[in-house]
Amino acid sequence: MNTTLLDIGGTFIKCSDGRVIPINSAGPREAIAASLRQAVMGADRLGIAIPGPFDYREGIFRADHKFAAVKGLSFRELAGLGPEVDVRFIHDVGAVLEGAVRMLHLRSGNTALVTLGTGLGFAIARKGVVRYNPAGSPADCIWNLPCEGGILEDKVSGRGVRAIYSSLGGPSDCTARDIAENAFHGDRTAFEAYERMGAILGSAIRSNLVCNDVDTLLFGGQVSQSLDLMEDGLRSALGPDITIARAPEKAVFKGIETLFNI
Repeated sequence: MNTTLLDIGGTFIKCSDGRVIPINSAGPREAIAASLRQAVMGADRLGIAIPGPFDYREGIFRADHKFAAVKGLSFRELAGLGPEVDVRFIHDVGAVLEGAVRMLHLRSGNTALVTLGTGLGFAIARKGVVRYNPAGSPADCIWNLPCEGGILEDKVSGRGVRAIYSSLGGPSDCTARDIAENAFHGDRTAFEAYERMGAILGSAIRSNLVCNDVDTLLFGGQVSQSLDLMEDGLRSALGPDITIARAPEKAVFKGIETLFNI
């Protein structure tokens, strides 16, 4: 049986066979469908990590902010899949944490995962078991926590670090990656922007981590590649007792495998 695992993001579909297929989550229905059909080609069995809101049982797009052009439509139909193809879905943040728990053998304690990119994701595993809500998304949500007159995702994300950098006097046209590169090359303002973002995040999630007895805090997502720049700010808010580390690179695929008990 030809099994393909897909990690579907807003810009690319990453495939377990090494293919990387462009997809525009803000694009028209026809373009989204074309990318999906290319990704699933030849598969007899599909495991798919995809962001919410999404109907993980029926495979229906439900989001307004990503894949809006296909909201209410079936993944199976858009991808041109027949009824003989076994298709299963998992929340992308849940998949990363499921995989990280297995790869790092984190079954004795409690683990939290933060994913940082264009948005802010969060999930908790207690004794290796990831907590989900009835809709299939992680049960512990932080992106919309109140923060400085807005929500946490406004402050802790790619756009968040750009706003902080600009407020400190940095150029307003820099991307999160630009700011990180500047910081690694000695730009003190850029470093402070990431450090402040880490402190904001740490302060916002501290009570949640304490209530759930979390001993390991993992990070995934593109912005999390700059974890070294945020760690001092995180430590200032969380203290020394929580282990902070990056999730393994292939954790998402290891997590998708759990759909088939692989």
